[in-house]
Amino acid sequence: MKTRIFAFIVALISVTAFAQDAAKRKAAFNIENNVAIQGYDPVSYFKQGKALKGKKDLAVAHDGITYYFSSASNKDLFLKNPAGYEPQYGGWCAYAMGANGEKVEIDPETFKILDGKLYLFYNAYFNNTLKSWNKDEKKLKTAADNNWKKFIK
Repeated sequence: MKTRIFAFIVALISVTAFAQDAAKRKAAFNIENNVAIQGYDPVSYFKQGKALKGKKDLAVAHDGITYYFSSASNKDLFLKNPAGYEPQYGGWCAYAMGANGEKVEIDPETFKILDGKLYLFYNAYFNNTLKSWNKDEKKLKTAADNNWKKFIK
């Protein structure tokens, strides 16, 4: 009986911790209507080399964040390795995260794959931050990595 009670308590703590982590991620990530990357398929950046709109009927929720996929095969790839396809910095503009430590909206079609990771950028009103990122990428990436830690504590 003690073993069952202990197992129940451990399970309850685990579920509670998972729910808190998922809520924390959801608060930190760039989501719109509960969907990341404005509904774009995170795998398409890697596999098709371009941003493709996902479909609502091909949705997956991963640790509190919902993603849409353009194909069942992209959805399956994501399910095998979610962390490998999620955008860096919660899907916020990589340049703004590095330059100012700020969460700034993105244009899902302005992106870069760097060292197997997806980085998204703001691109509107004659301001393509990917160009600014490319001018000082190493410094901005280091700063962005450090700044992002403040949002996911």
